[in-house]
Amino acid sequence: MPTQQKALFLLEPHGSFTVKDTSVPEPGPHEVLVEVHAAGLNPLDWKIQVYNVFVSEYPAIIGSDAAGIVKKVGDGVTSVSIGDRVMHSGALTNARGTFQQYTIVPDDIVAKVPENITLDQAATIPAAAGTAVLAFYNQPGTPLGGLGLTAPWDGGRGKYAGEPIVIVGGSSAVGQYAIQLAVVGGFSPIIASASLRNEAHLKSLGATHIVDRNAHLASAVKAITPKPVKYVFDAIALKDTQEAAYESLAPGGILLTTLEVELDRSKLSSDKRVTMVYGEVHAPVQRALGQTFYKYFTEMVATGELKPNNVQVLPSGLAGVPAGHERLKGNKVSAVKLIAHPQDTL
Repeated sequence: MPTQQKALFLLEPHGSFTVKDTSVPEPGPHEVLVEVHAAGLNPLDWKIQVYNVFVSEYPAIIGSDAAGIVKKVGDGVTSVSIGDRVMHSGALTNARGTFQQYTIVPDDIVAKVPENITLDQAATIPAAAGTAVLAFYNQPGTPLGGLGLTAPWDGGRGKYAGEPIVIVGGSSAVGQYAIQLAVVGGFSPIIASASLRNEAHLKSLGATHIVDRNAHLASAVKAITPKPVKYVFDAIALKDTQEAAYESLAPGGILLTTLEVELDRSKLSSDKRVTMVYGEVHAPVQRALGQTFYKYFTEMVATGELKPNNVQVLPSGLAGVPAGHERLKGNKVSAVKLIAHPQDTL
C-alpha cells in the first residue's frame, strides 16, 4: 500500500488545476479508503474554479464522483470489506475529493457496485443520482427543499400513476436520473426538454415525450397533456430555463431548480412554490436521506431501476480533467458523463 499518491489540486481561488504528489489519507473510525479507478466530472467542478464557491482552503482537491476498490477500513466498518468494488459521492475536503488516486468516504454513504455495471459506469451515478433523490424526496419545508414525493422504499413505487411531470434538461446527468426516478414513481406523462438528437436515449430511460429545448415549453406541455403539471424539475436552472419551467407549472405546484433561483420574486404567484436543491448527501441536514438512499442504492442499480449514464473516458488520467472541465463549461458535452482514470496519471 503506497503512502504517496497523485492528486489534482486547484491551487488557489480562480486558479489553475495541477497534478501534484500528496500523502494517501488514512481512514478513521467508520471511514473507508477507496482506490479510485474512475472519477466523474461534474459542472460543479468548473464553477468552483471560476466563481470561487464552496471551497475555503487552498490548494484544494475537489471531485464529486468515484468508483473503485476498498483498500482499508476504519474501526467499526461493517458495510463493506477490503476488495469490494464501491461507488460514492465525494465531498469538498481534500481527504474526500475524488480527483485523486485514493480517497476517504464515510461508511454510511458508500455503496457496493453490482456485477451488471463497470466501475466507469458506476462513477457516473452517485452525485447526479443523489441530487435527483434529494430533489424528489426532500420535503419542501426543510432547509434544503425538494418536491416532497414519497420515496420508492417508503411505498412510492407507482404512487404517482397518471400524474404528469416535466424535467427540464433531460439529457444532463441529473436529468437522466430524474427521468428514471419518475418512472419508478409511476409518473405519466414524463415530459423532458432536451436536444432532439438525444430523444431515443431519453425514451429508453422512460421519458414519454421529448420537447426540443428551443421550443416554447409551456405550449408543448399543454399540447401533450390537459392535466395540470404540479411538479417541474429544472436540472439546468439557468434564468431562461427557470422562466420556461415556471410558466409550465400549474397553480398549487412546485418548481425545483439545481441552482440558485433567478426568477423575479416580485412577479411570482403566491400559489406556485419555487425552491432549490443542494445535491450533497454529506450535508448534515440531508445525511439521513442520503443514508437511506445508500441502503437501497446497489439494489436499484442491480435491478435496472437506475441505469448509468453513457461514458466517455478522458485520456491521461487526472491530467486530462482540466480539458474535460473546459468542455463542460463550453456546453460541449451532451448525454454522456466524462470519466477520468486516476490510476493512469503519470
